Amino acid sequence: MSSVELEFDPFAPEIRADPYPTYHRMREEAPIYWSPDGSPMLTRYADISEILRDHERWSNDGSKSKYAEGADPDLGGGMLGAINARPMLFTDPPDHTRLRGLVNKAFTPRVVDRLRPRMEAIVDELLDEVAGAGTMDIIEQVAFPLPVIMIAELLGVPASDRDLLKGWSVPLARTIDPMDNISPEFVNEIAGAGLAFISYFAQLINERRTSPSDDLLSGLIAAEEQGDKLTQEEVIVNLILLLIAGHETTTNLIGNGMLALLRHPAEMAELRDDPSMIKTAVEELLRYDSPVQLDARTALEDVEVAGVMIPKKEQPILLLAAANRDPAEFADPDRLDLRRAPNAHLAFSSGIHFCVGASLARAEGQVAINAILRRMPNIALADDSPPYKENVTLRGLATLPVTF
Repeated sequence: MSSVELEFDPFAPEIRADPYPTYHRMREEAPIYWSPDGSPMLTRYADISEILRDHERWSNDGSKSKYAEGADPDLGGGMLGAINARPMLFTDPPDHTRLRGLVNKAFTPRVVDRLRPRMEAIVDELLDEVAGAGTMDIIEQVAFPLPVIMIAELLGVPASDRDLLKGWSVPLARTIDPMDNISPEFVNEIAGAGLAFISYFAQLINERRTSPSDDLLSGLIAAEEQGDKLTQEEVIVNLILLLIAGHETTTNLIGNGMLALLRHPAEMAELRDDPSMIKTAVEELLRYDSPVQLDARTALEDVEVAGVMIPKKEQPILLLAAANRDPAEFADPDRLDLRRAPNAHLAFSSGIHFCVGASLARAEGQVAINAILRRMPNIALADDSPPYKENVTLRGLATLPVTF
């Protein structure tokens, strides 16, 4: 099969509100598109799913790619160059196995189920604050604060510091975007935010060593001291990853999901009338407009994909959102079907790097969306074309104003 050189930009701001026609074009024209910088871009479900599950031939460590040579040290392979450690998202076994094993127990479905009453209480408090106002911004007043509060409480971050961390996490969330979409000025802002985060968590770790608490940070410190070889730098860089990933993706899930429902009033009414279908509904919202649009892997050897040879050290961009609309995998993929089953979407990736916080994100999305629909039966869009953030990878709305 053939590949095609990219003649358009699938990350252009003008298509951010609806990239799916572009993804359809790419998927139908060729199994692989080559971007102007020479990197391949994949859109088909079968190809992307196979790569995500194959950690023997594909690495999640960007430092092994040809693009790492001469890369800006301040970006440190996508997160922090100022610290001698890599978050588990950008590691391979055995390091990935060790790091994930320590973190995973805090996000099991059983643990998350115990957190549901707290999620419900937070959402009710947030909605109480706007009750009677008649208008609200779903992003500012629900979709952002809920996951921030939850992940901060899990990590043991004081409530008084949440806004501080928000200011640092916004630029750091852009570090996983393709670098040609980020200005030199923003690179400096990213580096400053990274240093601030490192300093903050180093101080918090020192406090927890003196006075341990019942939070994830204390648990990671204890694991390090018990010989699991988790260094302080590994603790810090993975806390930063969890904080950013723990709220950015869920904010996008709630925001993108509510926008899809508001644009499909019949489906929204069905969910409102039958809240028991919320689990399959959230899975469909994740598939229909994925909070994480893309991922990447580095070839550890020459690998043939869909009849095209990907050379060693090449780093294909895997368009997860395109795969989630692939008609070869999903019947009528552009239709929002809240009862769709099965629904093996790739919104949380697949394989050993399947999102460690998926259970938490799902639960937060389920709680928030059901509560909004229950308490605001007349909710409607106040802006038919709400604006998007500049982020490419973590694609989501900047605001979502509604009336109710």
